[in-house]
Amino acid sequence: MVTGGAGFIGGNFVLRQMRRPNLQIVNLDALTYAGNLDTLESIKDNPAHVFVLGSIGDRSLVDYLLERYQPDAVVNFAAESHVDRSIDSPEPFVQTNILGTFQLLEASRRFWRTLSPAAHKAFRFLHVSTDEVYGTLGPEGFFTEDNPYRPNSPYSASKASSDHLVRAYFHTYGMPTLTTNCSNNYGPYQFPEKLIPLMIHNALGGKPLPVYGTGANVRDWLYVEDHCRAIERVLDEGKPGEVYNIGGNNEKTNLDVVETICSLLDELVPDSKFRPHRELVTFVDDRPGHDLRYAIDASKIRRDLGWEPTETFETGLRKTVKWYLENQNWCRRVMDGSYRGERLGAENS
Repeated sequence: MVTGGAGFIGGNFVLRQMRRPNLQIVNLDALTYAGNLDTLESIKDNPAHVFVLGSIGDRSLVDYLLERYQPDAVVNFAAESHVDRSIDSPEPFVQTNILGTFQLLEASRRFWRTLSPAAHKAFRFLHVSTDEVYGTLGPEGFFTEDNPYRPNSPYSASKASSDHLVRAYFHTYGMPTLTTNCSNNYGPYQFPEKLIPLMIHNALGGKPLPVYGTGANVRDWLYVEDHCRAIERVLDEGKPGEVYNIGGNNEKTNLDVVETICSLLDELVPDSKFRPHRELVTFVDDRPGHDLRYAIDASKIRRDLGWEPTETFETGLRKTVKWYLENQNWCRRVMDGSYRGERLGAENS
């Protein structure tokens, strides 16, 4: 069972899993603004994919789905995830990321306890989290799995809380939980409020490219397909109770990212009347609590599970820009809101 499987990372994960044989996915998503059934259009008629419209906070629904479909794993992507939105309105982040995760854990624990000895041993609960729980770094150092939690935004605080709950369910109840903390993701199907798709969309329309402060904030960028491969590896081979940091080893300032996008658009859209696109860059006031730098030490997952990213930032960003250029209808439907008007035969229980 995948929760949040119509979102950006969850949707990419579901699409990837549907390429694997003999696998069924029950996909539970509340279809808040960032949930998009257009992302799942290619598998809407696949009987191995069961989409259910609902919230992880709906305990009776989650209990029902676990009992009906008997999954051997729960992978939790469901989350409110945009920092700016958490600053403006933190309550949905508390409701979904903390209380929702609690309800999902409780339902999963109850289900896990009913399983046969073999299924009980094989069951996994994998919680997908973020490097933002660790706070901010100076110019040196990296986040390891042993870093103390020091969240600085309502979003990261809510994710830190959910991480602690997942840890507690392993240590208190012995439930076989796993947690992954990833760096900034990018790639196909990302909601256009996030940095990379927003810049592509604005640049194509000749709109300003807003960069916070001086653009000096540093992030480690991870291509979403590499992240999905890492989650697969942790789910299949990770040790229960462990935390695995997943990073792309691609540190870039926000300004570097925006300028690279501009260069790619100059190359890939040579007839654009807005070339050179970097002239659209506009510096705006920094946001409150803006962490200076995130950087992941992913040596544990490399050493213990043999995973490493296949995409460099340059190769992954080129693929991403090309995808958005080739799928502008997907972007238009998000921006005009029409993507929210459809429910592809969702099961309601």
